[in-house]
Amino acid sequence: MILNKDLRKGGIQRELQADGEGPTFEVLDELTVRYTWKVPNPDFLPGLAAASPIVIVMPSAYMRHFHKSYQDDFRLSALMKQYRVKKWADLHIKMSRQYRPENPDLPSLDPWIPRTAPPAEQFVFDRNPFFHQIDENGLQLPYIDRWLLNISSSEIIVAKTGAGETDLQSTGVDFSDYAFFKDAEKRYPVKVNLWKRIQGSRLTLLPNLNCGDKVWRDLFWDVRVRRALSLAIDRHEINMVSFYGLASESSDSILPDSPLFKPEYASAWASHDPDQANALLDEVGLSKRNSDGIRLLPDGREAQIVVETSGESTLETDVLELIKDHWMKIGFSLFIKTSQRDVFRSRAMGGEIMMSMWSGIENGVPTADMNPGEFAPTRDDQLQWPAWGMYYLSIGQNGSAPELPETVKLVDLLNQWKKSIETGDKTRIWHEMLEIYTQNVFSIGIVNATLQPVMHSAYIRNIPEKGLYGFDPTCYLGVYMPDTFWYSEEVS
Repeated sequence: MILNKDLRKGGIQRELQADGEGPTFEVLDELTVRYTWKVPNPDFLPGLAAASPIVIVMPSAYMRHFHKSYQDDFRLSALMKQYRVKKWADLHIKMSRQYRPENPDLPSLDPWIPRTAPPAEQFVFDRNPFFHQIDENGLQLPYIDRWLLNISSSEIIVAKTGAGETDLQSTGVDFSDYAFFKDAEKRYPVKVNLWKRIQGSRLTLLPNLNCGDKVWRDLFWDVRVRRALSLAIDRHEINMVSFYGLASESSDSILPDSPLFKPEYASAWASHDPDQANALLDEVGLSKRNSDGIRLLPDGREAQIVVETSGESTLETDVLELIKDHWMKIGFSLFIKTSQRDVFRSRAMGGEIMMSMWSGIENGVPTADMNPGEFAPTRDDQLQWPAWGMYYLSIGQNGSAPELPETVKLVDLLNQWKKSIETGDKTRIWHEMLEIYTQNVFSIGIVNATLQPVMHSAYIRNIPEKGLYGFDPTCYLGVYMPDTFWYSEEVS
C-alpha cells in the first residue's frame, strides 16, 4: 500500500523518510520485522505512538478484496459501484481508514470496534473480542463492553452534560462551564475533574508573516512590532476576567511540566509594559497619529488590525474585546472578524488574513526526543507563516521559501535535530529553537496551563483526578488508558 502510487500519490509518508529516502524493510521471523535507514530517523518510533499514528499494519486478508492486484476486475467494478466510487484506489482508501470509523467491517487491533456506518446520530463501539492486551491479573482488556457516541449540536452539549446525560465528556465543554458542572454533582451521580491543557497558550494572536498587504507584512516582519503588540497586552486582566486568575500568564511556549522548560521562555516579552511598547513603535517610525490617537502607517492609513477567528468560541471574542482596549493605548485599533474554519484557513494561505486568533503550540510538554517542528515553518495550518509552512510540507513544490533569517535558522535547526542521535544534541537544538521562537514573538501568547473540565459518571473508576489534556502527545484521554476504565456498582 505504502509504495503503491495509486494509493499514495504523495509518496511515502514523512515519518517513514530520512533524508528523503524510505526504509529498507525486512521480515526477520514470524514475530519480528525491521526498518532500516541510512541516516537517523527520530520521527519513526514517536510516529508509531502518536495521537494519530502512522499506519504500518493493515488486515491483509480483508483488504485484498479491494486491491486491483488481488481482486478480479469484474468483482472490483461491482464493489466500486456498490460504494459509489469511480477508482479502485478510492475504494481501497475508503475501506481501509482506521482513524475515522467509517467501515464497521474493517478488522481492528483497537480495544473497541465500530458497529455503525455513517451518517448516523449515534455511533456504537463494541468490545473487540480479539484485543491483544491484558491487565496484570491476566484479564483481557478492555473492561467496558460498549461505548455509545451521540452526535449533538455544540449549543446543547453543555446542557446535556450538566443534566447528567453523559457518562464521560470533555469535548465541547470548557472551563467557563465548571461552576454549572460542579452544581450538577449535587443532583446527579456525576463527578467533574479539572485537567491542565497542554497548549503553549490557550489563545494566541498570530500575525500573518505571509499576508498580502505589503505595508503590514513589512511591519510584521519587524520584531519590534511583534514585541510591542505583545507588551501592550494586560495578561493579568485577561487571566482574572476570563480564567478567574487560575491560568499562567505566559508567552506561547512550553509548560513547566516539560523537562525543557525555562522561565525565560514563558516571560519573553509577556510583561505588561505599554510604555516600552509605545517606545518600540516610535522607534519603528510609527510616530505619527491622527486626532483619535491612532498611529498612521507609512502609506498614511490608520493602524487598524483586523483579527480573524473561526467563531467557534465566545472566549475568543471576549478576550479580543479586552485586547482591543489594551492596543488602543499604543495607538492600534482592533477589529474582530469571524468566518468558518475551512474558509478561515484557506484565506490565511492566500495572504488575505492580516492576523488571526487560534490556540498556541499544540505540544507544551515536549521532551528532547519529540519533534520540534511546531517551532519552525513546517505546515500550512501554521497561521503565522502558512505559505512558508506549505513550502516545507510540499518539499518546495508549493508555497514560498522562508525569507526571515530567524525562520530560515529554525528550519535549519529542525533538520539538525532530525540527524541527531544523542539526547544531549537534541536538547541543545530544542533550547536554541525555543530561544529564537520566544524572543522573536512569532506567535503572541496570552495564558497557558488553563483548566479543562472532564465530566464523568460517579460509577466509572480509573479516570485520574488530575491529568494533562490535549491532542498531541496525550491524545486527550488516550494516554490514561480508557481500556482500563470500568464501572462499579457503587458511587465513588
